[in-house]
Amino acid sequence: MEESLRAQIETQLSHLDGLIRRGRQILDRLATGASSPVIMAETRAWQEHCGTTINQLSGGSKAHWLARSFSDAFLMRTTDGRAAEGVPATEIVKRLLDVLGQAVGSLSEMSEGVPLGGASPGLLSVPADTAVRRRFEFVHRPELRPVVEQAYADSRRALEQNEYDVALRISCGVLEAIVTDALEHKGVQALATVGAPAGKIGDWPFETRLAVAERMGLIRGGCARLPAIARTYREYSNADGQSGMTSAVSESDARRTGQVLNVVIRDLDPGR
Repeated sequence: MEESLRAQIETQLSHLDGLIRRGRQILDRLATGASSPVIMAETRAWQEHCGTTINQLSGGSKAHWLARSFSDAFLMRTTDGRAAEGVPATEIVKRLLDVLGQAVGSLSEMSEGVPLGGASPGLLSVPADTAVRRRFEFVHRPELRPVVEQAYADSRRALEQNEYDVALRISCGVLEAIVTDALEHKGVQALATVGAPAGKIGDWPFETRLAVAERMGLIRGGCARLPAIARTYREYSNADGQSGMTSAVSESDARRTGQVLNVVIRDLDPGR
């Protein structure tokens, strides 16, 4: 990746982290003082900062998926899908935090590199398929690295081809593999200090591995954004190993799962 673009991405990620932290503080304050003019003024100022950042990342295009997500955060939908008014301030903040999380996930995808000259006024206007192949040198088991590298590439390809169930299942598989590798490298005794269950790590439920990895400080809170269907992805495989979730997986589910994967990769490989 061109170093100047890498610096831009790191700067934006740091800025987004700050906005997310501030948003969570505002959410806590709204819980006890939603009627306070001071808190509401702080909330509006934060929302404006979010809007400025999203506008920069999307290159000023209101048609960009991130800009649309930002606009939708302020809308309440009726049962027939029409826009309505009156979204509570706390709900707007929660939605905007989700949008910021999506931006973090997409920037993390880009952090491996884009072609020289690929920088643009909106970083996220660079097509996702221009990113170079993701490397997994941080994985401790050498024999696992080429497997997850190929799987990651397959998940991106499936997403581009609108095969959302395939993309989600592969992303979950990669996520499970790299988290398991990190846990195994820590060792059973170290994991026991944070209340990890007994038995072989490979036998733990998917969600248990994620929770223990978070308690150990191996990963941060990115997995909180993982869709419910992703958390139970193994339950949708039949006896032949094929997916039974095709109609249940939305584009949003698949994209969010991929974004969470990239955030976890960033956690496990902070020196990239």
